[in-house]
Amino acid sequence: MISLSLKNQIRTFIEALSSEKGYSENTCRAYLHDLKEFASFICEDRFSGRKNQVKSETFGADQVDSLMIRGYLGFLHKKNKKVTIARKLSAIRSFFRYLVKHSVILDNPLDSILTPKQKKSIPVYLPVDDIFRLLDSIRTDTLSGLRNRAIFETLYSSGIRVSELADMNLFDIDFIKCVIRVLGKGNRERIVPVGRKALNAISDYRKRLQIEAGIQTDENTPLFLNKNNGRLTTRSMARILEKTAKECGLLIPVSPHSIRHSFATHMLDAGADLRVVQELLGHKSLSTTQQYTHVSIDRLMETYDKAHPRR
Repeated sequence: MISLSLKNQIRTFIEALSSEKGYSENTCRAYLHDLKEFASFICEDRFSGRKNQVKSETFGADQVDSLMIRGYLGFLHKKNKKVTIARKLSAIRSFFRYLVKHSVILDNPLDSILTPKQKKSIPVYLPVDDIFRLLDSIRTDTLSGLRNRAIFETLYSSGIRVSELADMNLFDIDFIKCVIRVLGKGNRERIVPVGRKALNAISDYRKRLQIEAGIQTDENTPLFLNKNNGRLTTRSMARILEKTAKECGLLIPVSPHSIRHSFATHMLDAGADLRVVQELLGHKSLSTTQQYTHVSIDRLMETYDKAHPRR
């Protein structure tokens, strides 16, 4: 690889994430944001104790040392939580590993830098009664109401990510076999079961869509559409959910991801095998799925403390 500036090296790395690793557009965008922030800090030489600024046009990754990276981490600590710092540091690690692998640099300046320890938090989830209350509160006398009901019924029924739902097309659903085809992280495809209530909600929405907008059910259009008949975005879904949760009186903040958390927690509470839930969620590692067992264990301990006569 020819010698490039740091910013051009980052651009090459992002292209490799997409073409070689198959990372999604959203993931690549997140990596690019974190690495551009890192490059801007380094090239502007914003941390104290360094005198000679180097123009970004000529500054390459081979000139980055561990002291610079520690300075950047110190800058991040002033305004970011540990989980955010860990994510940004992970992006930088991946970038420099890529450069070492392709012989752009000989030594990795992050070898001596540890990732900050994070406090493990229990995922936010809703009890079953609150999930039912949320879903049942959505009125279905309008096209948008039918759509919104179908969105959140599907999220809770399948446990898929909101980004996966937003990317789905109509033909990704098999109404007979009661499954959906999902394209997850890293372009990994999986087949996920979906309940009859969710399928009926989707069917009702698409029938109404055909009547009001003339969009046929034999066209492989985006599954959920906005008022202009374009693909509904993840941000719009999150806004709709937030508004719905407030209207039905839920007191805790609710996001599409908390519906996914609720799906996993309720499945495990009902006795589902951890590896089955891992497959349904599309987790590459079982340890990612194991975070949901903490919720069940906490509830188990609470019950034990209340019920055991010799605790």
